[in-house]
Amino acid sequence: YKYVTIENPEALKGIYRTLCEKYHLLGRVIIACEGINSTLEGTIQDTEDFLKEFLQDVRFSDMQVKRSFSEGKSFPRLMIKVRSEIVGTRFSKEIDPRIQTAPHMSPDELHALYEKNEDFVVVDMRNSYEYESGHFANSIDPGMDASRQLPEVIKKLNIHQDKKIVTVCTGGVRCEKMSAYLVHQGYTNVHQLDGGMHSYMEKYPEGHFKGTLFTFDDRLVMDFGGKRDIIGMCKRCKGETEQYQNCANAVCNMLFLICDDCMSAEGPGFCSAKCEASPLRVVQRVRGTLAK
Repeated sequence: YKYVTIENPEALKGIYRTLCEKYHLLGRVIIACEGINSTLEGTIQDTEDFLKEFLQDVRFSDMQVKRSFSEGKSFPRLMIKVRSEIVGTRFSKEIDPRIQTAPHMSPDELHALYEKNEDFVVVDMRNSYEYESGHFANSIDPGMDASRQLPEVIKKLNIHQDKKIVTVCTGGVRCEKMSAYLVHQGYTNVHQLDGGMHSYMEKYPEGHFKGTLFTFDDRLVMDFGGKRDIIGMCKRCKGETEQYQNCANAVCNMLFLICDDCMSAEGPGFCSAKCEASPLRVVQRVRGTLAK
């Protein structure tokens, strides 16, 4: 991702699509006047060739690129959309990370804070269902279902405005805006994890991030190897699991963690006994999962 002024998002959409098709890439891309947020999948050769060509654009030449493994089944197609924001916060126009955001903290610096047991608080800026399968030790889940809820939930956390705060998210794109919002609200010691959880886990696979990292693709969770604990908990029986699925009752459709034992005999699982027994339930195809 990168927050940068894009005068003509529709034009960039066409250029980006042509490049992606040239190198046989699938994925999900959001383009707005404020920047671009993109996750793409392809062979190592094709993705590197794509980057070599795309990063020649001076607007994106210093873009931080993250790499992770997939089996080639993470995305069913290429989807590129032009929207008003690359992260849907609906904050006021005064919150613009191209102008002001919190300083970046490197994975090494965050790791050192943990190792030295310093006084700081990690605020997880993801949705609560992402937090459930993996998160930083002693971090706070504000309880959001969408980024736009930050103004409501931050008031309930009672964090002193001088407290050292480190905001974290998957790859960093949400924290650019979320940390900017905190700075704008008068928090004086805010930092954001550079490159997000992805960059920290890549460098410290057995560090202070516990569990697996939720992904917005058909992998659903990922990690970088190493010894780790399973902290995900089945919504039905509270047993260990890192397997997500949508509730098989399409009227509900909640994305939740479920273990194999709580799957029904037919295969799909329900988030609750109420959904399983509902006369209105419509069993839908279950999303691809990655069980650990």
